[in-house]
Amino acid sequence: MDTVERVSHLLLQAGTAWILWLLAALSLASVIVFVERLLTYRAVSVDLEALSRALSQALVEGRRREAIETLRATGAVAPRIAAAGLELAPRGARAADNAMQSATALERMRLERRLAFLATLGNNAPFIGLLGTVIGVIQAFEALGHGAPEGAGEPVGAVASQAVMAAVAEALVATAVGILVALPAIAAYNYLQRRVATLLEGSEVLSRLVLAYVGARDDEEPRDG
Repeated sequence: MDTVERVSHLLLQAGTAWILWLLAALSLASVIVFVERLLTYRAVSVDLEALSRALSQALVEGRRREAIETLRATGAVAPRIAAAGLELAPRGARAADNAMQSATALERMRLERRLAFLATLGNNAPFIGLLGTVIGVIQAFEALGHGAPEGAGEPVGAVASQAVMAAVAEALVATAVGILVALPAIAAYNYLQRRVATLLEGSEVLSRLVLAYVGARDDEEPRDG
């Protein structure tokens, strides 16, 4: 038995059922990832309008350390980034800005965790389904080659052809399932990416307040001297 025959025999033995089970498992995993990320993003969201007013008031009154503790206590993305800038505020605007950029990069890594799974599934689920279809077609033609004995009459050949067509139609289900798994995964990935972008864009509200505070301190320090 050569290599081609061995591979063919292995595919025929495996069948297409495992492909469908694999796609079902991947689909379930994508739902779990989507729900987990969605809950995470909701947990790290915050009312930026109210928080920016409180932060502005605290900075005007010179309560920098209290503001840092308040920001970190929220556990949200934008306040954590602003707190990183306030920590280095005494070192100047450039240091505060660099600290917030570093914190933003770190938050992006946390927010985008497991999103690559959804993107990979969306791109490759149709190919997994196509593999199931190919295996099904191989099985159908293998059955056709061994189903009708040599010299069989036309009715037997017609029945065999109908059986092959039914098998091919059944094999195409794997491709359809692959597409059905891919489409929600892609939609979920795009939606979650937009949520990540929105969370990070929201940090600009507090970051600009921090830089304005640091800039005002830098302007006042020479006059105090």
